[in-house]
Amino acid sequence: MAEFSNIKALTFDVFGTVVDWRGTIIREGAEWGRAYGLDVDWAAFADAWRGRYDPAMARVRSGERPWTKLDVLHRENLVAVLEEFAITSLGEADIDHINRVWHRLDPWPDAVAGLARLKTRYMLATLSNGNVAIMVGMARHAGLPWDAILGAEVAGAYKPEPKAYLSAADMLGVEASECMMVAAHNYDLIASSKHGFRTAFVNRPLEFGPGKAETPMAGAGFDIITDDFGDLAARLGC
Repeated sequence: MAEFSNIKALTFDVFGTVVDWRGTIIREGAEWGRAYGLDVDWAAFADAWRGRYDPAMARVRSGERPWTKLDVLHRENLVAVLEEFAITSLGEADIDHINRVWHRLDPWPDAVAGLARLKTRYMLATLSNGNVAIMVGMARHAGLPWDAILGAEVAGAYKPEPKAYLSAADMLGVEASECMMVAAHNYDLIASSKHGFRTAFVNRPLEFGPGKAETPMAGAGFDIITDDFGDLAARLGC
């Protein structure tokens, strides 16, 4: 614990680390299927939709298109995936409802209790590529006890751009070295560590479906590697 005594804030990746985006889309997909009369492989649908996530942000990062919040990118990607799956029967309001599933993502079983423990000692903030409306909707849906909602829209930059991380530390009033980035993704932790953040890798073996787990990169030197937020809290003295 002494090695983390200077940590004041924990910043969290959210999609996949705190909430189960794939499982939620599959579960809601079954409801959409019944409501709209759709016979769809919802796991494949979720994977196809998520597969367009990073390429869409890459166009913004590169300057190919102006700043565009993730709600808009998600909807554009959804329309493309509906075409891919030959779904043509949905109205605009139906598409809007499906797109807002990202506001209704369910937390991993350990997330809410673990965050509550961590909050007793540290400031907790989102550091997500999601826009504020998505993060607020998710927090209200899942009971996520954030102290602050930060990330792409607030910074005007998508991770792993340096501004995404450095602006978060600045807005929390702490040094980067006083922040710990918590994520289930190697790229996020490696990028944040380049700017002075401490790092905690949380294994989420089912994020991308069975047999597709992202594991900690060998030699990355993450400060903590853990399987759940309860263990993270214990290791951080909560």
